[in-house]
Amino acid sequence: MSRLKLYISVLLTFLLFGCSRLQPVLNVEDTPVAYDLQNKQVKAAIVQSATNRGWTIKEMSPNVLIAKLRVRSHMAEVKIPYTNKYYSIIYLNSENLKADDGKIHHNYNRWVNNLNVDIQRAIALWGVESQK
Repeated sequence: MSRLKLYISVLLTFLLFGCSRLQPVLNVEDTPVAYDLQNKQVKAAIVQSATNRGWTIKEMSPNVLIAKLRVRSHMAEVKIPYTNKYYSIIYLNSENLKADDGKIHHNYNRWVNNLNVDIQRAIALWGVESQK
């Protein structure tokens, strides 16, 4: 019976670690823009996608945007450098997301992933429109 208890204990330990709320911080780096677009079109795709998801956007410098998302008592801030060929989404700052030692609450990664998918869709729409 003690072997069974040991196996169950090991299994429960793996399950607990597998369901952790902390994950490595997701940075989306140098994602290619698959269409021949201008910088202003890439910027428009990023701004539209971010604002549709509830992020606020401000321009830090030419070709660099700062996006901030507030959800209840949580806040995430990312830097989005872009050109007509590439864009990135880089973690800057957060509040109440347990960010420490390169790890963060899994909701942050979900928010960034959703933003990235929306940006890719918007870029594709701009690309299709510009080919007409």
